[in-house]
Amino acid sequence: MLNRAIPFYNTILKCNNYTPSKIVLPQGFYFRNYQTGDEKAWAKLEYEIGDFQTLAIAENYFLSKYCQNIHALKERCVFILNQEDEVVGSCIAWKDNKGKQTVASLHWLIVSPKQQGKGLGKALCQKVLGIFQERNEFPVYIHTQPWSYIAILLYIRLGFQLQKTDTFSHYENQYVQSMNVLKHLLTDQQYKELLISSS
Repeated sequence: MLNRAIPFYNTILKCNNYTPSKIVLPQGFYFRNYQTGDEKAWAKLEYEIGDFQTLAIAENYFLSKYCQNIHALKERCVFILNQEDEVVGSCIAWKDNKGKQTVASLHWLIVSPKQQGKGLGKALCQKVLGIFQERNEFPVYIHTQPWSYIAILLYIRLGFQLQKTDTFSHYENQYVQSMNVLKHLLTDQQYKELLISSS
């Protein structure tokens, strides 16, 4: 479970290009794109890890944020299901504004707490980056926060760089504050990885 006692600071990452690598899913797991009704499964995942106070708020958020463009949602929202056909992870290849332009952005990487540690998060990221690559939509941005430090390490190992000043959407870049927090959460070697990845 994410430790939300960790201070929240806007943490921005950007990937300028992506070198595809083989996606490995454990036996019994498979990808599926959004189908009508999946907003309930997405809401359950997000509620499980505490991103929303209630299932209803999570579902209403998804409906208002993404279901206004069902065609895009069916192409860009990826789920992982287990052998019981239960949704256990999700990630969305979406877009946001950057000034007067539109940029690609990776939204809501989520894996059920019961299924974490199996490489599902990495597989979802690879799948979504492949969607962006097929459409020639790089660079890709991510907005996150220090309590997602495990995901931040995953992102930089897939080619993202922490941004010292760059940002997108409405987010204020809080790189310095975020790095001050991350320094106390990571090993020296992991923190060095973040420094090397910063631009």
